[in-house]
Amino acid sequence: MSVHQTIRKALRPALLASACALLPLAPAPAAAQPHQQHGDAGNFGRVHFPTSCSPQAQERFHHALAMLHSFHFPATGQAFAALAEAEPDCAMAWWGVAVSQRLNPLVPPFPPAALQRGWQAIERARAAPPRTERERDWIEALAAFFQDHERVDQRTRTLAYEAAMERLAAKYPDDDEAQIFYALAINEAVDLSDKTYARQRKAGEILERADARVPNHPGVVHYLVHTYDFAPLAERGLPAARRYAAIAPASGHALHMPSHVFSTLGLWKEAIAADRAAIASYTAYFGRLDPRVAGKPELIARNYHSVDFLTNAHMQMAQDKAAAELLAPYRAVSEPPPLIYPFHTGFNAAFVRHALDRGAWAEAAALPVPKTPYPMAEAIPWFGKALGAARSGDPAAAKPSVERLRELRGRLAESREPYWAEQAQIQETAATAWISLAEGRRDEALRLMRAAADLEDRTEKHIAMENRLSPMRELLGERLLETGDPAAALREFEASLKAAPNRYRSFAGAAKAAERSGDRGAARL
Repeated sequence: MSVHQTIRKALRPALLASACALLPLAPAPAAAQPHQQHGDAGNFGRVHFPTSCSPQAQERFHHALAMLHSFHFPATGQAFAALAEAEPDCAMAWWGVAVSQRLNPLVPPFPPAALQRGWQAIERARAAPPRTERERDWIEALAAFFQDHERVDQRTRTLAYEAAMERLAAKYPDDDEAQIFYALAINEAVDLSDKTYARQRKAGEILERADARVPNHPGVVHYLVHTYDFAPLAERGLPAARRYAAIAPASGHALHMPSHVFSTLGLWKEAIAADRAAIASYTAYFGRLDPRVAGKPELIARNYHSVDFLTNAHMQMAQDKAAAELLAPYRAVSEPPPLIYPFHTGFNAAFVRHALDRGAWAEAAALPVPKTPYPMAEAIPWFGKALGAARSGDPAAAKPSVERLRELRGRLAESREPYWAEQAQIQETAATAWISLAEGRRDEALRLMRAAADLEDRTEKHIAMENRLSPMRELLGERLLETGDPAAALREFEASLKAAPNRYRSFAGAAKAAERSGDRGAARL
């Protein structure tokens, strides 16, 4: 049996346990109840959302909702399903089943089966005996997200849900949960090409007001981190980042999330501590759920996002050996388990950035391409292979990888993923620039590399790729250095460092460019 087959055989039960997307609307077994599951009776923070259900249901609802605010699946969906079984007439339990079908609401698209289960749960909530007008309003607001999902695109339904939550928050200004979920809905509707950050600023204002009223709410600090983890806003997210882990210490996601802000600001030591804690938490948690993955972090999909963050932080601190040791067990995984695509983008990016940040071009050119159903994740190693081959002086070997990037860009465009199609276009353009340079077409190489940098500047990073794999302005600076224009290279490295602070290659490139251009003061900095 191959290593891949062994891993898949060991992982299959964990996948069934850890994918809330597989959660049926049928009642969950007693073993799935949150207070009986290992790790799920811990501290996820405190929330207050009064319902008209029984006092016993209210306590369980609060516990499930606290887990929901930290995207703690599979336990969140299991807890709401168990509550719906115990009290079928509790309409808000069915609302919980519906909302928990969105494992991470910030990373659409969502599986059609999950959307169908969400819609069915909305219908169950509507069919429950009438309770209160407020509860009906909550159910109808969420219905906008799922309704007509078979024929209406996700972006349209996301905007409809944002509008519905705005109406709900306006109708119930004293309902903290309405304000918090409205802010989350605003974040779900963010346009990553809007460099005014209008939605982020609006969500931040709502959340900061809520933070003053409920300072230890897990959702408030969680969504503040997501709201502000963009370079121009990140300083505003530091207070929430430094509080979140202590508010919901039982959540691996709460332990990881601070590193979004830490990484955006280049606070590498703090990012390393956060993601080490998250990986340890997830490894212990899923190991308790299934002993066959105990002590094997490489078999746990939820680790992959943090592994990428941790690899990136180690590389920016020139801790190459630490990054290599971290990645060693993951190299045996040729097919990461499918769950949601940010885990696959993280898995693939970690290996590529480890090679690119070291300038190990031949190693990058030889990287394997893990099997994945997600084209945005598959594009990452193909870019690494193309760039590695071109910078190794083998442009012919780079061209098939560029062709693969072109094919993936077409698939992403056809599947209505314009953001990721554009990211693949950026990667394709940059790789082609270095092929042109290797073939002696210097003017074309500069034009293409500058086009890639300008294109990347138009959009923001995505939650599934928080740390740019290799900033295009940094690559442009390196291109200018290689062709003897250090003054121009220095400007590009400085621009790159504004968007991605404290990157090792940008600092090293800036120092080299300053020295070659005779700027001794800048070189010393």
